[in-house]
Amino acid sequence: MSGCPAGLEDVREPRLRWPDSVLPAPDGADHLVALDVDGTLMTDDGFISTEAKSLVREIRAAGSHVLLATGRPLVALLPVADELGLDDGYLVASNGSVTARLGGTQGYEIDDAVTFTAGPALDLVLHHMPRTLFAVEEVGVGYWVAERFPDRTIMGRQTVVDLRELEGRTTTRIVAVDAGEPVDALRAGLAELGLSDTHFSIADLMWMDVAPQDVSKASALERVRVRLGVDERATVAVGDGGNDVEMLRWAACGVAMGHAAAEVVAAADTVTGSILDDGVAAVLRAVLDRLEGAEPPRR
Repeated sequence: MSGCPAGLEDVREPRLRWPDSVLPAPDGADHLVALDVDGTLMTDDGFISTEAKSLVREIRAAGSHVLLATGRPLVALLPVADELGLDDGYLVASNGSVTARLGGTQGYEIDDAVTFTAGPALDLVLHHMPRTLFAVEEVGVGYWVAERFPDRTIMGRQTVVDLRELEGRTTTRIVAVDAGEPVDALRAGLAELGLSDTHFSIADLMWMDVAPQDVSKASALERVRVRLGVDERATVAVGDGGNDVEMLRWAACGVAMGHAAAEVVAAADTVTGSILDDGVAAVLRAVLDRLEGAEPPRR
């Protein structure tokens, strides 16, 4: 059953229409709002709207939680959190493999990191996709690579190491660029290792993430929700990519961006405007109005 306000059906427009009903959370309940970054909160050229930034601050000031949940590594997520003025709370990075808590002497601490040994998975990837570029994540720093990626292809520092050394590393995920379509034999082999693959597109390139099974943005957000004591009926998530599907299904109110692919829209409870329409700001405004108990305008 959808946990979204019922008046959000006509949504491929810059503003969500005012909800006829509210989220099913009890009055006054803290909310948890999870936002994807690239393609949802931030445009391809790195722009976040002034209105979205302001609404994030207002929602937090009202006592609720705004979390960033992204495929970005932590090192590339921290500047986004800083731009939004997030100096406490949680961040979900690397598609759920890494959860960090903001604060402390270095600005954050790792709250949870789900790891595995890279070697067996790398052997499978190289066997089935011998021409792909791959990287092994080094949390908080960037990636270990056997061959450098082109500039601005992956985020964070690239440290070139010998392949045999790379195979011995413990990591939270392996990423491969221009990986092509999923290969059934690769997927089966990864499953035997307790790993899974997620495929998604960035800048017209097909990417693949290899991470422990049952790890996703949704699994990380559920851990945080329980930690914060937020009612499961007071959860909202906004995203646009294939790696957002489980997160949108997890939330009481899952909102797909207006430009999202059909599979993402199908996973959501409703759809907002596109990134060019600042669709995420419309969702944040609806949440803030809910928190402030605003009355709907007359139609």
